[in-house]
Amino acid sequence: MNRIRARQLVLGIRIAAGLGIALFALTTPGFTTPLSFYALLNAISFIGCVAVGMTFITLTGNIMSLCLGATLSASALVFLASLSAGVWLAFLAAIVFGIVVTAAQGALVGFFRANPILVSIAGLSLLIGGAALLTGGQRIYPGGEGLQIFKGRKAGIPVEAMIFFATVVIGQLILSWTRVGRAMAMVGSNPRAATVAGINTAAAITVAYVIAGACSAVSGVLLGARYGSGDMELGTGYDYSAIAAVLVGGTSIQGGSGSVVRTLIGVTVIAIIEVVLLLRGFSQQLQYLITGLIVLAVIMLHTVGERR
Repeated sequence: MNRIRARQLVLGIRIAAGLGIALFALTTPGFTTPLSFYALLNAISFIGCVAVGMTFITLTGNIMSLCLGATLSASALVFLASLSAGVWLAFLAAIVFGIVVTAAQGALVGFFRANPILVSIAGLSLLIGGAALLTGGQRIYPGGEGLQIFKGRKAGIPVEAMIFFATVVIGQLILSWTRVGRAMAMVGSNPRAATVAGINTAAAITVAYVIAGACSAVSGVLLGARYGSGDMELGTGYDYSAIAAVLVGGTSIQGGSGSVVRTLIGVTVIAIIEVVLLLRGFSQQLQYLITGLIVLAVIMLHTVGERR
């Protein structure tokens, strides 16, 4: 009974918070203009691709990765530096790079049972240090043409948003209709039971990291194309916004319960908050602070909701 009441309380708080955010947004000057609408779609797209990838990691019970923002930045550098070979080869190079970086982390977590947070911190340090060594700390500019493919609008919808929504569909299909997707949820829910059921838990965790790396690389390509240049600051803060979106969407921080569709809802909420704060003149530092408070509040709500 206590658990039912706790869940009802959490549901009531979420509804009240949603109504409050909606009211705050609708009373913000300029929020309902077409320009704000497109800004919202772009914000959803860039954060969303990383958040979709983060969903898979969280679902397996590994909480989060602090390396996806750096993976985004490094993938953007690979994409921009490879453009001279053609836009699609550059895109492929960025995706492969993102996959390799996170697959190595997933293997350490899955096969060697390394702490996921420590592994992600090590990955973050290696990416930042490696990029600084190879680029000399300089900003990278395109080595060729073709960036326009990932920009502009089709039928009035930003290309970035179309790519993000495609990522959401593919991600949800993987979770709902593939064996590995169901395996990830089982691993996050009860690793021992998953092992007894014959699931290769280490492989499932590694695949989750592979998907996260691919999604982060997609976001890196989109950001690199949008700004026409890149450095390791490009993905700063995306880790925190992504995990905030995942948790706000309702994916359990303990793993085993969640979906990409829920993350889509969470991403939308986070993006609305960021656009509203921007329109109201809040500094980026305050935006980070508020995002951090949101994550803290959501974790507390999850704790209350899952308490027996």
